[in-house]
Amino acid sequence: MDSNEQTSYQCSECQAGHVTRRYITYFTWLGDQLVSVPNFPAWVCDICGRREYDHQAILWLNMLLNPEAGKPTSKPVRKAPTIRKQPTRLGDTKP
Repeated sequence: MDSNEQTSYQCSECQAGHVTRRYITYFTWLGDQLVSVPNFPAWVCDICGRREYDHQAILWLNMLLNPEAGKPTSKPVRKAPTIRKQPTRLGDTKP
């Protein structure tokens, strides 16, 4: 843990509790299926139970649950460069 990182702060919901980092089970719906993720980082109030999920962990989870995850990305087809013929100038001689 970074020494500059705050270990707890006052809850913005109840104003009485302290919010601390914990690892909880995170639940979310993916279509019509319930997905549970154990040991998910969150900030939880010790009085009212308000949860604020770790932003970076949410981004990673969204990337993993993306239906396109693991599929190869389509690369744009590159066309071969066209070679332009130089216009002949008057007075040029051909070999």
